[in-house]
Amino acid sequence: MHRREVLTLSAVVSLSGCLEYITDDNGETITEPADVEIVWHDLIRDDPGTDDERVAVWGGVRNVGERTLSYIEIRATFFDAEGEQLERVIENAEGDITTGTEWPFEIEFPHFGDRAAEVDTYELEPATGV
Repeated sequence: MHRREVLTLSAVVSLSGCLEYITDDNGETITEPADVEIVWHDLIRDDPGTDDERVAVWGGVRNVGERTLSYIEIRATFFDAEGEQLERVIENAEGDITTGTEWPFEIEFPHFGDRAAEVDTYELEPATGV
């Protein structure tokens, strides 16, 4: 049986305002997260202290804008206790994401065991596309 610990960060990411176009790491045009609000998020650990230890961020993001979005991207950056970046992972949803729709997400740290045990905190960055 898996033992799960849930660590809650006190910081809440909430972004609102107008869309501004930006270019992502692949040169694709996306927009700033003006129409997206992260409504909840938690760092979870499965099997802590073992070779199977796994770390992920669970959360929910909502379309708070006035238009239907076709793409929502959440970037999670994982840090160790000293604040050094360990990994950056991207999760996305595509389709008609209408106003008020909440999309649950899970972003898994890509390593297990000792590497996963190094994760202390994380940051989330939403982006949208119309």
